[in-house]
Amino acid sequence: MSPAPSKKILNIIVIAAALGYFVDIYDLILFGVVKNPSLIDLGITDKDALFSQGNFLLSMQMAGMLIGGIIWGILSDKKGRMSILFLTIFLYSVANIANGFVQNINQYAMLRFVAGFGLAGELGIGITMVSEVMTKESRGLGASIVSGIGIAGSALAFLVAEKFNWRVAFWTGGGLGLLLLFLRIAVYESGMYEKTKMIKVSKGNFLSLFTNVKRFKKFIFLILLAVPTWYTVSVLAINAPSLAQDALHITGPVKGSTSVMIHYIGAAIGSFLFGYLSLKLKSRKKPIIISILFIAFFAIVYFSLRGASPVMFYSILLLLGIPMGGLWTVFVTAASEQYGTNLRATVTTSAPNFVRGFTILITFLLGALTPVYGLWYAGVIVGVIFTVIAFVSVFFIEETYGKDLDYIEDLK
Repeated sequence: MSPAPSKKILNIIVIAAALGYFVDIYDLILFGVVKNPSLIDLGITDKDALFSQGNFLLSMQMAGMLIGGIIWGILSDKKGRMSILFLTIFLYSVANIANGFVQNINQYAMLRFVAGFGLAGELGIGITMVSEVMTKESRGLGASIVSGIGIAGSALAFLVAEKFNWRVAFWTGGGLGLLLLFLRIAVYESGMYEKTKMIKVSKGNFLSLFTNVKRFKKFIFLILLAVPTWYTVSVLAINAPSLAQDALHITGPVKGSTSVMIHYIGAAIGSFLFGYLSLKLKSRKKPIIISILFIAFFAIVYFSLRGASPVMFYSILLLLGIPMGGLWTVFVTAASEQYGTNLRATVTTSAPNFVRGFTILITFLLGALTPVYGLWYAGVIVGVIFTVIAFVSVFFIEETYGKDLDYIEDLK
């Protein structure tokens, strides 16, 4: 007999999903923190080479997450949430431990891809399970706890990277992943999925998202509305030292590790704040619109900081992180509510990783536009493009607050 929906906000599913996302964010942010030190240690010291090779490695990681998001989502709908969660975290852990032993850029790129591929299932499957085991009133708060606690992994990544060698930092991430496997033993499969297993119905059909106009539009616009989150991370936070020095002429040194950590502290605050706002407004779309508008506002302030102090620069990065974390949290919640149980994990796992995959396009555009217009104008142009697209996209998705999720998607 499958468990009834949980009214407890902090249940074992939420805790396990939060810690899984904690490891996910630890890895994503760790690379942003150790990117330059690790490349210098591997013999890449030229400033332009550090910028280009760092973006190449980030793109490899995001490519792995993009592909992994599709595969793990499909398998999770076909084979079950729990078994696939075990597999993803095991693969990530092994890849990250191996990452600590790399000796050249090719090895580094390959293992960033594998680690990204392994991590791709963590957030989506975790949020899917939270949505399926909690009541429709509480699942938004459950998702915000997962996101808020998970994002706090950025602080640990910063502390470990500052205290230890970058290789030790990667080994630590792999070790955390292996420890997480033991907690997963206590996690149960969702009741909604158990019911679906007994029904002869198409499950995890990723291509069905592209064979039906309504499903396709929902999926595409769902992805596009969240792209500003990774614009702020990949451009404004991870590349903060380059923008601060070359585009904004900040009056003192700006560290990449500090920029990323401060930005994600803001994101953790935003996760809880916008999760609560969604509950109070009884809406997913309204908090998404508010968060996009605030991202646009603080991005304008960010690019207006010519000649400002590092303290002012870091302060804006913190404030920019709040709507970024809010947008991401409400987005993943809405993603889990858009489709039926037989397609839910496929969408909830692939959509966030498609958003992350946009980092490839974002960094490509930034790199292509910089030689022509300069870094300042390139950053602004890229930001305007994806923020406008995101704002328009919100009006093409379904309002899903309070939606009953116990149904099957007709994939004919």
